[in-house]
Formats: sequence, structure tokens, C-alpha cells
Amino acid sequence: MSMAVTESVLTFRRATPADVEAVVALTESAYRGEVSRTGWTTEADFLDGQRTDVADVAALIGRDDARIVLAERDGELLASCLIEKQPGGDGYFGMFSVRPDLQNAGIGRALLAEAERIARDEWGCRQMRMSVIDIRESLIAWYERRGYRRTGEHKPFPYGDERFGIPKRDDLRFEWLIKQL
Repeated sequence: MSMAVTESVLTFRRATPADVEAVVALTESAYRGEVSRTGWTTEADFLDGQRTDVADVAALIGRDDARIVLAERDGELLASCLIEKQPGGDGYFGMFSVRPDLQNAGIGRALLAEAERIARDEWGCRQMRMSVIDIRESLIAWYERRGYRRTGEHKPFPYGDERFGIPKRDDLRFEWLIKQL
């Protein structure tokens, strides 16, 4: 099945309010619960609870300085991400989700490239930033292979705010990654 996905044409589009529930379901499936374990991006071993919700996604879709980008094939949602235009001219990349059963098929790589193109060509961003939980070495290595570099700058995990999940360990923090566009 993966081969068919990489050989078929992916289309990209901006999410609309009609896509909110599908984006939430995709994001939850990529990061939380047993279904997420079929992919390699799961956070189920160190976070429970939600990854996002309908209210948060709807608010993001309504912002002028943010865009949820969808990757589809034949109208079927396969992946999504958030990009934001930050004050000072940087782009921010986040909430990156690929259907767990289709991970490692090139869909994520294509969506990341599209997000970078939008930030660079449409918004004039000089660089893209993202924050990744720093214990996720394989995910960070994947981003490094796509030109991102670790900055050594960290920000704390929002312990106590269940909108970001319920931690199973007490050593979680984010590291900033950056790529020149």
C-alpha cells in the first residue's frame, strides 16, 4: 500500500472549518493511543490524554497568520500540519500528523516541503522553527536529514495543562530546531 501512495499524486490545500474534526482525529491517531503505535511518531509511551481538540483546531483555522495544510490523495486526508507566520519573519511548523499506517511512505516529507515552500514563497519567511520533545531522538534525526538543526535552546513542557497531554514521566521538555529557507 505504501508504494501506491508514493506513486500517486498528493494534493495540498488549506484546511477549512469543515475539516476540523478530521484534522483532530488524524492528529490524535498519529500521537496518542494504541492506533498511534502502528506508526513511528507515537507519543503514547510518555503522554496520555489529548494532543489537540476541536476548539483549538477551529481557532487555528480562523487565524490570518496561521494555516493548517492538508495532504490528500483522491480526496482522502493522509497528513496535516500547522504553519504560522511569527513576528520577526520566521515560520513555525507544528502539529505534524501523518496517518500511522502510511508513515514512512514519503507523505510527511512531501508535506514538510510544501509547508516550507508556503513559508518561504508566500509569506517571505527566512527560516522555519519548530519545537520537538527532546527525548524523541529518531524524530529529531528525521528532521536533521531534512536540513533542520538542533539549537540547544529548550522550553519547558507545560506540565499541568492537560490540553497538551498527561505526562507519564517528569523529564519532558522541548528543543527548538531551525532551518534556513
